Amino acid sequence: MANDPDAKRLLWFVFAGSRGGINRLKIINAIRKNPLNTNQLSKELGLDYKAIQHHIRVLEKNNLITSVGEKYGIAFFISTFLEVNMEAFEEIERKLDKSK
Repeated sequence: MANDPDAKRLLWFVFAGSRGGINRLKIINAIRKNPLNTNQLSKELGLDYKAIQHHIRVLEKNNLITSVGEKYGIAFFISTFLEVNMEAFEEIERKLDKSK
């Protein structure tokens, strides 16, 4: 399953094929290191709180992150789906880094 072409296509769309993909990539990398809530992500990445909320909704909708907690204390983690497809994620990240 680690080489799932549908998963790779989804990851390409979310991170490279749509606006805001680079910010979503930054969010994933931040929560890979340490689970964070929306406010913490906003401060750590220097992005607007509302922008973080939007990107979080996109990532949740595409099953790339999960959340634990309630209201303002909700912490975000990478999903099992993303963990399984981490190799494809890292490949996309490398290709996007080269294109800068």
